[in-house]
Amino acid sequence: MSLVAFLGAIEIGLVFGLVGLGVFLSFRVLNFPDLTVDGSFPLGAAVSGTIIVAGGDAYLATAVAILAGCLAGLVTAALNLRFRILHLLASILTMIALYSINLRIMGKPNLAILNEATVLTPFQGLGLSNLFLRPLYAGVVTLIVALLLVRFLASDRGLAMRATGANPRMARAQGIDTAAMTYLGMAISNGLVALSGALFAQMNGFADVALGTGTIVVGLAAVIVGEAIIGTRSVMLWVMGCVLGSVIYRIAVALALNSSALGLNASDLNLVTAVLVAIALILPGARNPLRTLLAKRGASGKGAS
Repeated sequence: MSLVAFLGAIEIGLVFGLVGLGVFLSFRVLNFPDLTVDGSFPLGAAVSGTIIVAGGDAYLATAVAILAGCLAGLVTAALNLRFRILHLLASILTMIALYSINLRIMGKPNLAILNEATVLTPFQGLGLSNLFLRPLYAGVVTLIVALLLVRFLASDRGLAMRATGANPRMARAQGIDTAAMTYLGMAISNGLVALSGALFAQMNGFADVALGTGTIVVGLAAVIVGEAIIGTRSVMLWVMGCVLGSVIYRIAVALALNSSALGLNASDLNLVTAVLVAIALILPGARNPLRTLLAKRGASGKGAS
């Protein structure tokens, strides 16, 4: 694999690390299966791209994109909590609606922002080529967001949110407003995904209504791979594992697509994605019985001695 392909995989992995953090917050912390991310990712790209093309400031456009993602998460939470629609179905309804909303925002299926000023523009005079600048910028932003998320989850409000996902009945008995925690968590989750979409669009020079296809799979892969490699012993490791898992996943995809022995090409991306996610799902489950067996053997050995 060439240096360009390798750095490109790291760049995309870091950008999608924000998706992994959003999916981690909804699936793992809140225990809320959320498919809204397939709509909020292109929503972030559409909102930021439209504002930038209209002459708006790139950082303001990114902030508005985050707010739009937060609103999408609030809609899903409201459908579930207010109108008692199953969380999975509520997120699907929001995701479907966002497809049309994204088309309305852009006015067409795709939007080019190649020649526009983006969040990278102020740093392009530092002497770094885009080949190195883009992954470096994505890494700094993702690291800052990850550290802020760790800090939030360690706060009183973050602990209340974790309690809501772990045992909502017990959380309510302790005086926690579980509905408010769910609203907040879903807003932050989809805001992070929209931020990822906004950065992706600005780094790659386009926004497309179909950008979100399979985003939830990539986010889940990042969470699962991170858990398998780093583990869940602390919130810090768990969160950083999501980012690392996203990068490893994208490098694995790049290696598969750039391997001449496998005979794959760009059109096989979805196939490679499905296979890698299946492997990521199978391996943790396959490892657990082995650990149990070793533990039993260790216990029997101590008993015999």
